[in-house]
Amino acid sequence: MDLRIKKMTLVREEFYEEAGQRAETPLCRLAVIAVVQNPAVGAYRQDLQDMIDASAQLGREMAGKLAEAFSPLKVQSYGKAAIVGVAGEQEHGNALVSTVFADPFREAIGGGNAWISSITKIATVGTLVDVPLNHKDEVYVRSHYDTMSVGLPDSPRPDEIAVVFAVTNRGRLNARVGGLTHDEVLSRNAAAATR
Repeated sequence: MDLRIKKMTLVREEFYEEAGQRAETPLCRLAVIAVVQNPAVGAYRQDLQDMIDASAQLGREMAGKLAEAFSPLKVQSYGKAAIVGVAGEQEHGNALVSTVFADPFREAIGGGNAWISSITKIATVGTLVDVPLNHKDEVYVRSHYDTMSVGLPDSPRPDEIAVVFAVTNRGRLNARVGGLTHDEVLSRNAAAATR
């Protein structure tokens, strides 16, 4: 099965200041959104493996766009989501954002060992989704718990699915709730690589 991509969009946000504190390094969030025709609309299907398998190619195409648009910044956190049009099922979105879909992003951004947060929902045209974000190498880095709200004014139509992958170049501005840090994760990973 090939997924029919109807539209691909990039959404970029940059934050320079929070609570009156100017950031030394701005926070950049970038999302790539692909709107695809939902191939499972119309009849209940017990087996969605063909959609899962097809999501690998979708992931490769979206990852290429994201990597090009985010360069030269380095990804520190990520998340994924799907908004299923009202003629579909939430499970159709889950089929498209599994590990099969996500692995091409890990390859494109240079790794990423942590579980990738995700959310799926059924919604009408123009609905926002809050994409959950966490550190790409260690899920317990609190400074990188974040969200990116994205949506498209004309999607998803009832027979479409909007598939989203979002990244950031750093943690939240002014993060100060403690816990494991990004630098500690880098040091730990470097030490493990030399063993």
